[in-house]
Amino acid sequence: MGTATVIKPMLDVQMHVAKMYLEDLSDADLLVRPVPGANHIAWQLGHLIESERVLVDAACPGSMPPLPQGFAERHSTEKAQSDNPADFLSKSEYLRLMDEQRSATLALLERLSEADLEKPAPEKYQMFAPNAGALIGGQATHWMMHAGQWAIVRRKLGKPPMF
Repeated sequence: MGTATVIKPMLDVQMHVAKMYLEDLSDADLLVRPVPGANHIAWQLGHLIESERVLVDAACPGSMPPLPQGFAERHSTEKAQSDNPADFLSKSEYLRLMDEQRSATLALLERLSEADLEKPAPEKYQMFAPNAGALIGGQATHWMMHAGQWAIVRRKLGKPPMF
């Protein structure tokens, strides 16, 4: 079994879980913080989308589509404390960008050989991803970590548990 064969189902399951957690949330729900000082889902979605673009592109430069101008700045660490809806996108916009980036990630994964996936990651990422395959596969872990936080927001909003 090849590396891509292991990574793809992890990415697929993660996307399924993320979409389930988001499906019945409104744009306003995305701005609810589970506790004061914690990041709301809107900021986390932007962070995850931008992170996937940056990290997968680091694994294979030029492989990811650009995000809208100013997207990274809107989801910077400094913007995480904003509760202004105008600072963030709608849920439908996040879902579209999420799908666009993930489609590019999966298309890249299909094209890469085992040797490509074993190429060392850029040095600044090697502490958590030694090679291109780990950078790509790590997207599932990153998204699931944040999705766990969304489960708490869902409970705060009175939404049913998904699992």
